[in-house]
Amino acid sequence: MKARSHPQDEQHLTEQLGATGLRLTPQRQQVYDVLLQKRDHPTAEEVFLRAKQAMPEISHATVYNCLDALVKSGLARQVQLERGATRFCPNMTEHGHFHCEMCGTIYDVNLPHELPCVTVPRGFKPQGYDVTIHGLCADCAKKK
Repeated sequence: MKARSHPQDEQHLTEQLGATGLRLTPQRQQVYDVLLQKRDHPTAEEVFLRAKQAMPEISHATVYNCLDALVKSGLARQVQLERGATRFCPNMTEHGHFHCEMCGTIYDVNLPHELPCVTVPRGFKPQGYDVTIHGLCADCAKKK
């Protein structure tokens, strides 16, 4: 039996998709549920494998299309770490990421709305930022 998102998550999903001219489908719901259930920044392949457990008929292409729809609708963001596979994050607030170089886990990191140490040229209007901190998570730091 598959776990479902909360009713408010489902309503938010329906509204966000509708605002971009898309409709809620069972496949989009399942992919969104996968992102919300374990917020570990999965790759498309990992989303596919998790979605397939609850929806065996879902295809790779459908998962990629669903992820694309979620990104375009502002329900998920793509996270790119160096040359690795694109990962997906349902946290749409401004935040950074901490990438553990040892175990590969990615954690959300709260950052201030404006980064006080970053100065942009006069007249520029930043609309967002991507910050990734690399190092060792607490568990891996203890092992080293």
